[in-house]
Amino acid sequence: MPDQQPPPICESWLDSLQVGGYRLTAPRRAIVSIIANSQRALDAIEIYDLGRGEHPRLGLVTVYRTLEKLEQLGLVQRVHQPDGCNMYLRAPEGHEHLLLCKSCGQITYFSGDDLSDLIAEISQKSGYQIREHWLQLFGLCSRCQPAATIRPED
Repeated sequence: MPDQQPPPICESWLDSLQVGGYRLTAPRRAIVSIIANSQRALDAIEIYDLGRGEHPRLGLVTVYRTLEKLEQLGLVQRVHQPDGCNMYLRAPEGHEHLLLCKSCGQITYFSGDDLSDLIAEISQKSGYQIREHWLQLFGLCSRCQPAATIRPED
C-alpha cells in the first residue's frame, strides 16, 4: 500500500497538538485521523476500538488525553448525550448547532438560529451574564426513520 498523505485537516490538527507540546505518536495520529474523517459522533471507546485495529498497543488513557487536548484547542466538540455519556466530533466552523441521529449517530450542522431574545429574557430573569451557548437536537435521520416506524421508541 503506497504512503498516503493525511488530509489537510489532520495535518492542521497534528500541528496544533505539536505546538501544544504533545508528541505525535502513531497512535495519536490514528486518533486524529479517526475523528477528523468521521461523519458521525464517536464515543471514546469507539475511537479506542477503531484505533486498536491499526495500533494494538493504543491505550484508552491516550484516547482520553488526546480528546481533552483537541477539545481545548477547539478542534473537536463534545456531544452531551441524554444518557450522560459523551461523544466527540469535529468542531463546527463558525457558529453552528448540531442535529444528531439517535439511531446511527449521523451528524448534521445547522445555523440560522436567533436566540437573542430568549437569552436576553433568561439573563434578565436569572441575573446571569450569558456569554455562550450551544444547541444540540436529537432525532432520527431520514435513513433511520423507516426502521423507527417498525419498532417502538425506547
